[in-house]
Amino acid sequence: MQKIPVAILGATGVVGQKLIELLISHPWFEIKKLAASERSVGKSFIEAIENPINFDLPQNLANMKVSSCDFEDKIPLAFSALDSKVATEIESNFLGKGTHVISNAKNFRMQSDVPLLIPGVNSEHLPLIESQKSLGKIINNPNCAVAGLALALKPIHKMFGLKKVIVTTMQALSGAGNKGPSAYAALNNILPHIHGEEEKVEQEPKKILGQLLNNQILPLNCKISAQCNRVPVLNGHFMSVSVELEKPATQSSILFAFDAFNKKASKLPSSPQNALTYFENLNMPQPKIHQNIDKGMSVSIGKLRRCSCLDFKFNLLLNNLVLGAAGGALLNAEALLNRYPELFMSPEVAINY
Repeated sequence: MQKIPVAILGATGVVGQKLIELLISHPWFEIKKLAASERSVGKSFIEAIENPINFDLPQNLANMKVSSCDFEDKIPLAFSALDSKVATEIESNFLGKGTHVISNAKNFRMQSDVPLLIPGVNSEHLPLIESQKSLGKIINNPNCAVAGLALALKPIHKMFGLKKVIVTTMQALSGAGNKGPSAYAALNNILPHIHGEEEKVEQEPKKILGQLLNNQILPLNCKISAQCNRVPVLNGHFMSVSVELEKPATQSSILFAFDAFNKKASKLPSSPQNALTYFENLNMPQPKIHQNIDKGMSVSIGKLRRCSCLDFKFNLLLNNLVLGAAGGALLNAEALLNRYPELFMSPEVAINY
């Protein structure tokens, strides 16, 4: 099929660069616009990036001139890796012009008609876009830590129900982007506060795991307590999770739930072979070793055992730049095109290339 032209907003940042890497050989999408802040406009992309990710960049993209985020060309799909300080205005402008937006920013996540989407976890929430009034439609990624947490909780909740979740996150430096803590601040240290992070981790899973009823999400009735820390790891968010269940469970029955979830996972071009990868080895998973399983799209889980306070506890790891950001956005775009191909055929989003 003819590839859909796409733009990347915030292309010079860490997530923007990862989006470019994942889109280079994508079967459905083709990069036609790279946009960023004014300090990058007019430069070639390779000149504009300050902290490049190590991947093979095709010459046409290396030499592509960076546009401002208010370019006039019509384009059907934009991936937004924008800072939340500017995302609302810029994303709204594109929606008004008929461009569909897949956003990593937090700004629209909790809006009632915006799917906070993880394909395979809450694909049934995608029809929320039908209630959106704008010409273009918007889908949001969850917070990078929530992307892994919700994936791990989904099969447990589906089979046993969730009453309480307690999670402690150890989040990688790359999750803070180019403006994150300096190496000096992070080296041999733990930073015990990430602004706004605990609120996101406590609230977003309730929307993701909630029920769609009459075009509204009924949030999951579950108490979630989060403590979020930045640790001196370059990439890979690690979490320790404890859960209280509504129904009795055993270790083997929870592992069965993980396995059943894998067998019914969505099959989109960027879907991993297994959404969840469980390790029997008590020393696994580890960020340095396991962050790139299934090209960074699988959540690694280990040390499932009884909890002396709640019912069960386990550790999990996800690649925060891939599944937690760029890869999750790509899955959402694939889910949108797969479910609503007609959205990419209207004259309002005719292509000027």
